[in-house]
Amino acid sequence: MISIEEAQGIILSAVSPLTTEEVPLHAAFGRVVAEDLNAPWDIPMADYSAMDGYTFAVTSGLDLKIDGFLPAGATRSTPVPPGSAVKIMTGAVIPPGCDTVIPVEETEVHGDRLLINSEVREGLHIRLRGEDVMKGDLVIPAGTLLRPAEIGMLASLGRTAVQVVRRPKAAVLSTGDELIEAGMAPVPGQVVNSNSYSISAHLLDSGAVPLPLGIARDDREVTLGKLKEGLAADLLITTGGVSVGDRDLVKELLIELGGEIRFWQVSMKPGKPVAFAMVRGTPVFALPGNPVAAMVSFEQFVRPAILKMSGHTRLFRPIVKAVLREAVTNPGKRPHLVRGTVELSGGRYHVVSTGNQSSGRISSLTRSNGLMVLPPDASLAAGDDVDVQLLDRSFEMGPRTP
Repeated sequence: MISIEEAQGIILSAVSPLTTEEVPLHAAFGRVVAEDLNAPWDIPMADYSAMDGYTFAVTSGLDLKIDGFLPAGATRSTPVPPGSAVKIMTGAVIPPGCDTVIPVEETEVHGDRLLINSEVREGLHIRLRGEDVMKGDLVIPAGTLLRPAEIGMLASLGRTAVQVVRRPKAAVLSTGDELIEAGMAPVPGQVVNSNSYSISAHLLDSGAVPLPLGIARDDREVTLGKLKEGLAADLLITTGGVSVGDRDLVKELLIELGGEIRFWQVSMKPGKPVAFAMVRGTPVFALPGNPVAAMVSFEQFVRPAILKMSGHTRLFRPIVKAVLREAVTNPGKRPHLVRGTVELSGGRYHVVSTGNQSSGRISSLTRSNGLMVLPPDASLAAGDDVDVQLLDRSFEMGPRTP
């Protein structure tokens, strides 16, 4: 067996960012930009008023003649004479002869005369040309994750489309004679194929496009056909059929298809019987069939690979120190990733396990937002610190509203 870190290193050395594609700006959120983006013009393109008020030359004094009006978006080419001021709205271009703006509430108007009731200085309340971005500046470098701010900046630069790294298409295959599809009522001996749905949801959360292939029965030819279909995607994820049972066919068939098993079995709990292969250039993740083991394995191995293939450079969930609310032990010889509930209290993270840690107990994950990382032979008391991999940070947003 190899360690979690060794397995992650093998995977990440085998995958690379995908090709690029152009997408409309309104569809670019959450994507990774694949080109350096430079400013084609200054932002702002001129000196603009940052307030509703009056603009004038600071040397003109505090008793001025009102000489016109400039609404937002308007310009004036005629210089404003010394001793005069122009009423101006936010967003209007500062006219020639002016270098200051005073807000309306700091003035008095008597007929065509303006009295200023506060101190003024040159440049007050003016957004200078290019103070945000200068023409030619590298505004968004390649490799940047496009958030709402970057989308707004791109629109300001006149872009309506952008080159981004392509989203990986991931085939998802569940294996096993015991599986039935969701919507059917199971009888003893049958299991609903939840993995197809949970793994597809994980893929969407990671920015990939899931391609569910359904169920492959424990039949050599059926499984072989499904694997061939899945290899047409950017990556293939299977669940089940990767242990040491008589009907665990996945590893054998991947080799038959020309694949190289880069590793099989990782020193972790849950998720030990996980394999990674490269089959004719396509990465294949053979995850355990137990639902919790499959999802925990996805987080450790598949998600970082998808992020790298999507162009990201930050690939791993954050790990924080949390205070244990209860004693926990790991008497085994493998690191145990214990599902836990994390909260913020008094400026610190606190964590408690979700109870029974059976790898088939999905409810232990529905109540979980983190994985406690317990090293082998660990014995920790309540109040001790423990490393926790955060899976969901929504708890940091504050209390729920009624």
